[in-house]
Amino acid sequence: MFPVIKGASYVLVNSPDMIIHNGTTQTLERETHPDSEYLKKLPEHIRSFEDSVAYPANQAYIGGITPQELAAMPRPWFDKKIENASRFGKFGEIMPQDEFYGLLKVSDAFDLVLIEKGLMASIKTSFEEHPLLKDLTPKLGEGYEMADIEKAVNTQHAEPLYMNNELVGCVKRAHEHDKNLTSHIMTENLVVKASGILAGLHLIDKYDDINLEDIDYIIECSEEACGDMNQRGGGNFAKAIGEVLGLKNATGSDIRSFCAAPSHALISAAGLVKSGIYKNVLVVAGGATAKLAMNGKDHVKKDMPIIEDVIGGFAVLISENDGVSPIIRTDAVGRHTVSAGASPQAVMDALVAKPLEAAGLTFTDIDVYSSEMQNPEATEPAGAGDVPTANYKMIGALAVKKGQLEKAKLPEFFKQAGYIGFAPTQGHIPSGVPSIGFAREQILDGSINRLMVIGKGSLFLGRMTNLFDGCSIIVEKNTGLEEEAGAVSKEEVKSMVAEALKDFASYLVK
Repeated sequence: MFPVIKGASYVLVNSPDMIIHNGTTQTLERETHPDSEYLKKLPEHIRSFEDSVAYPANQAYIGGITPQELAAMPRPWFDKKIENASRFGKFGEIMPQDEFYGLLKVSDAFDLVLIEKGLMASIKTSFEEHPLLKDLTPKLGEGYEMADIEKAVNTQHAEPLYMNNELVGCVKRAHEHDKNLTSHIMTENLVVKASGILAGLHLIDKYDDINLEDIDYIIECSEEACGDMNQRGGGNFAKAIGEVLGLKNATGSDIRSFCAAPSHALISAAGLVKSGIYKNVLVVAGGATAKLAMNGKDHVKKDMPIIEDVIGGFAVLISENDGVSPIIRTDAVGRHTVSAGASPQAVMDALVAKPLEAAGLTFTDIDVYSSEMQNPEATEPAGAGDVPTANYKMIGALAVKKGQLEKAKLPEFFKQAGYIGFAPTQGHIPSGVPSIGFAREQILDGSINRLMVIGKGSLFLGRMTNLFDGCSIIVEKNTGLEEEAGAVSKEEVKSMVAEALKDFASYLVK
């Protein structure tokens, strides 16, 4: 039986001060051009938490509105607000920065995170009032004196944490000489862990039939890497997240492949469940501080707010077939091989056309294609265009070339082939997976039958190869717990055993 998608969750963390002090675009600008006009103007373009929550694309990511409702809104979206927007959506939440600092402390296993006592008292109150964080409150501690924080920042190379541009805490380095355990890298890694925990908490909370003790494997698939000087990137975020979530019966590991990692993780999870090695595999990813305001210079130039003001996270649970949840077609996996080529047509042929052919499907049999779901409002000012629409156009063109779509129907195909982009530009976060939550619901209610998740990655960024990367899966409606073709039913097995015993008894009598 094919494995199924039991649930999905999506979270964002509004990070106004981390934009300035942790985003790579800003930290590099501060090192190279400390007096730049961009750095002077940047604070004026950073939104409040309330504005970030009310931003239509952010609401779509957490399930506050649907992609269809987002698409119906004329752009720009940044000058519009969702009325009575809640920080909590059906898939997750948008967390404010101060509470997230609390989650950093919860994630801290080596006493590296120092939070000022007054702020910690406020965070504790917020944790007590939060529907998912109350049980984690004891892990926060009492906080630290400001003098201790200032000493760590000024004399011990600690990474400062700010609220409203005022020092409120820090993350200490984990080793005096190890370059892979510096305070900056430890901050990045703790952010991955904390945002992954938040996504996991929401997944477990939102689906009643998910039991902690039944999750037996975890795959973490973000873009950061934890390790030390002797094993850079050795891992393991997966078990670190599982420990805080209380997944006592789970083991796990990390998968890395730039933006394509989530799709590789989904395929690996599906394969582990299909094989029977594990029954329930949690795929989870935290977000990246490095990509905060990645395109900020272009947003400021065009007098826009900083769109990339959130850290992302998600979680997806892959389980044994329950006869109801949408299935993952493990017999039709798209893969970009070493020899596939990196042209857009070659990529789409490998990731879309070939798995469709293997599944006996046509291009129009897929209701929703989900590739790079970046919010176009973030990418267009930087010259990258509307990435999801560009993908739909390439898929449509390939369908015409294959004789499966009339050229005259291309404009209609572009509109219907997938959702409008709504995910933050956090690298791996928008790569295919944001559509799973909505598409899963639509498959369950019968409004669509199939989703294709397409992950693509840029391996050349690591300077080890010029190769491109990618893989894809087809998710479709569950037809029930029917025996697969060629399989032997339990009743048939019982009959065969009874017949064998009968023959053996006759042999003994003779």
